[in-house]
Amino acid sequence: MALLDPVTAMSSPGKSSAIQAKDKDGGSDAPTQPIRVLGTPQAQALRHTHPVLLLSLFALRFKALVADPVPTMYNSLPALVAIQTAYAIICLPAAGSQGAKPARKPRPGEKKKPGSDVSGPNITVTTLVALVLSLVAAAALHAVFVLFGAPFLTHLPHTFLCAAYLSLLGLFPLFYTRGLADAEWLEILGARAPLDEAFGGLAGACVGAWLGAVPIPLDWDREWQKWPVTILCGLFAGYVLGKLIGGTVAFGRRFG
Repeated sequence: MALLDPVTAMSSPGKSSAIQAKDKDGGSDAPTQPIRVLGTPQAQALRHTHPVLLLSLFALRFKALVADPVPTMYNSLPALVAIQTAYAIICLPAAGSQGAKPARKPRPGEKKKPGSDVSGPNITVTTLVALVLSLVAAAALHAVFVLFGAPFLTHLPHTFLCAAYLSLLGLFPLFYTRGLADAEWLEILGARAPLDEAFGGLAGACVGAWLGAVPIPLDWDREWQKWPVTILCGLFAGYVLGKLIGGTVAFGRRFG
């Protein structure tokens, strides 16, 4: 007859219940979940007009972009920031809002404590942090562009502004919704995260920028072939297409 250690017998139920509780609460091993667009009428309306606004901005500034890329990209940057910020605030849940507990209603006769109505993340702080992180990421993307063949010692403003556009389009919504969660960003950088509007937009923007480099070395002698006009064409088109696909037919799916 096998002897049972009383210490093991007493500790095993506790361990198993702790493991079950961890699994129930969604522990660190839980896969990253796709981000859904908010269900408010304003969010749904802006969700569909957002691609139109981006493509309209690019189309209106295309001739100026071909003629003089750096001033055009610089002057169009505030408009892009405004569009992306409005889209994030109105359409997307801020980082930490999905796990935030609703504010508890006071009992009859109970006085409200200061700050008891505050629940969830601060939208203003989250937006500012996401913008700062996007600016920092633009410097890293500049280096990535150089590694992929962008001019190293020349056209520095061209490359950095192009990287800033990629960061604002592809990374800003992810910084806003995901924050700096290590596990989620490991899946994003490893292309293993589930597709949604934010991650689909990033994937589409990267593929579009890569395809946009194809016409540059061709000997067509067209003015629009100069750096980084075609990159921006692919960037905007790829972002819009990836955002639409990730938010609809491919929502929740993963690469591979």
